[in-house]
Amino acid sequence: MEEILELKYLLLKGDIKGSLVIVEELEEMSKKDIIKAIRSYAVILLLHLIKQQSENRTTRSWSVSIRNSVREIQRENKRRKAEGYYLPPEELLETLKEAYLNAIDEASLEVEEGRYEPEELEKLVNKEEIIDRALALILSSE
Repeated sequence: MEEILELKYLLLKGDIKGSLVIVEELEEMSKKDIIKAIRSYAVILLLHLIKQQSENRTTRSWSVSIRNSVREIQRENKRRKAEGYYLPPEELLETLKEAYLNAIDEASLEVEEGRYEPEELEKLVNKEEIIDRALALILSSE
């Protein structure tokens, strides 16, 4: 809110350069919020993909969670008015890689009832394959 009041003040003063700096800050803040939301859904998506791979099975609950996470990531990433996407595939991939550590931690609590430490679980799954599958799911319906 403070930024918007500052922007108004600068515009009323006719300070276009200063106004553009504030607009860029607001843009950056908005993008950070979107990335944070996408990362949260990415953790859930990766968690269930890790569980599927490590247990070599799936459940309806996991499948629904995967679909819902994919839809939410797609929804968050889509620019409504300007068209296009906030994060191109390369940045989505980076976000998935960042989310992976949290996902492996959470999966270690759930896979085979918490039998594995995160480091042990990481050795049982193929990180690149899981991240690539997550990215493919996200991009498939966009």
